[in-house]
Amino acid sequence: MSTVRSIAWMLVAAGTAVSSAAGQSTSLTIYSSAQPGGIDAGMYRPVPGQSGMRYGTPPGYAMVRAERRMGLVQGRQTVQFDDVAAYLDPTTVSFVSLTDPAGAKVLEQNYQFDLVSQEKLLQRYLGKEIGVGVVRGTATERTAGVLMSAAPGQLVLRDAKGGVQILNSYSDISLPALPGGLLTKPTLIWDVYAEKAGEHDVRVTYQTEGITWWADYNILLTDGENANTGVLDVGAWVSILNQSGATYEEATLKLIAGTVHRAQPPAPRRMYRAEAVAMDMGGMPEGFDQKSFFEYHLYTLGRPTTIPENSTKQIELFPTARGVPCKRVLVYDALGGDLWMDPSSVMMDASYGSQSKKDVNVYLKFTNDRASGMGVPLPAGRIRVSRLDPADGAVEFIGEDVIRHTPRDEQVLIKMGNAFDVVGERTQTDFKLDTNRKTLEETVEVKVRNRKEEAVEVIVQERLYRWATWEIRNATAEAVKVDSRMVHFPLTLKPGEEGVVRYTVRYTW
Repeated sequence: MSTVRSIAWMLVAAGTAVSSAAGQSTSLTIYSSAQPGGIDAGMYRPVPGQSGMRYGTPPGYAMVRAERRMGLVQGRQTVQFDDVAAYLDPTTVSFVSLTDPAGAKVLEQNYQFDLVSQEKLLQRYLGKEIGVGVVRGTATERTAGVLMSAAPGQLVLRDAKGGVQILNSYSDISLPALPGGLLTKPTLIWDVYAEKAGEHDVRVTYQTEGITWWADYNILLTDGENANTGVLDVGAWVSILNQSGATYEEATLKLIAGTVHRAQPPAPRRMYRAEAVAMDMGGMPEGFDQKSFFEYHLYTLGRPTTIPENSTKQIELFPTARGVPCKRVLVYDALGGDLWMDPSSVMMDASYGSQSKKDVNVYLKFTNDRASGMGVPLPAGRIRVSRLDPADGAVEFIGEDVIRHTPRDEQVLIKMGNAFDVVGERTQTDFKLDTNRKTLEETVEVKVRNRKEEAVEVIVQERLYRWATWEIRNATAEAVKVDSRMVHFPLTLKPGEEGVVRYTVRYTW
């Protein structure tokens, strides 16, 4: 007799070939479709008392390449391969014999994922005798009978005298023998014809959902010679979330950074060849090497690693870059991103845009180039910044942001939060509209106050939201045009100083 709760077998029919562990290797290339900084691994932990994950399948996928040794006979046979992910896409599967590529061919392919469970198993025993442990009070009694019906939480048995028992409370079920055709793991089954008998090295490739990766950056800020400068120690880690339904033992790991277009529904993926040589990531021989790959970037780990099922794994992306120069940037954008700029009509309402925020945003800016100690492509991810307190040497968290995929030689701007001791206000002091002459003039006054005990540099950012054709007049500070709808007024404020920017903008249409 066997117990349903302890089933652990794989039925292999006579004449079926099964892969062995000898000479096996696994390669894994992971793609992410998550928003930068949008993944918290804790969100994907199982919910207690519920099946499945809290937020469904992680936003990503992987290409898996498994090489195994398999014994084949000459002629036609069934090949069974159960070392696959539960979320594989069967339309992406390929099977090839490396030993005899031309002589071994797949005639048919099946992916079987209807796995054994108590309900499925009991359906095989309808009309057959089974044993059941029946709970009566604090004791359990054994009974037997022919299974007439099996529903969740309820069994109907016919005993030897023809009586019927309806069991709603039972502890275990005993079965006389194991039925065929049941699977304990998702399994690929091929109908293969082989010209040569013997051991074949085979390669199986497929695409699977349920796995993703992202980058996390940890930055330590040390103040420089003044409040507006400093240096950064930039460390980067890769996090891999695996819920694909498989463990990848001692796998060769690759990560693709970039936006890879996928047809909907997913189609088999063709891998591209690298178009550039590998770039030095700073010297760790067993860390990640990076190179251009088509229009993306490919990161290859220099050592095998095991990625367990239902796990989150962290690996250093590149050695910490130390002493990266940075600059603190304060920006006063009184209107923020709350304004809608209509590209087709002039905003003539005098009150539109009259609101004003007091917060002054704080950013850290550094250049991702070799001269700064960086110069490596940075995958999208969350970037956390801490500051060294010189008083006691403690490290304190001061802000975080997300960055998108950032090529080398580009600037990185990290939004830290709002300044405590620097505030601003914006006032519309005049408004003139002449619809006959198709002109509109608006006069604005912006004040920024520095309550710090040190000088600061502030950029007053003004959005010219009323129309795309404009001219700045009578400005009390130099206006720097950023684009067709934005100008900057740089200010340097001494401790306790209030800076004032007044200007008139004339719109024509």
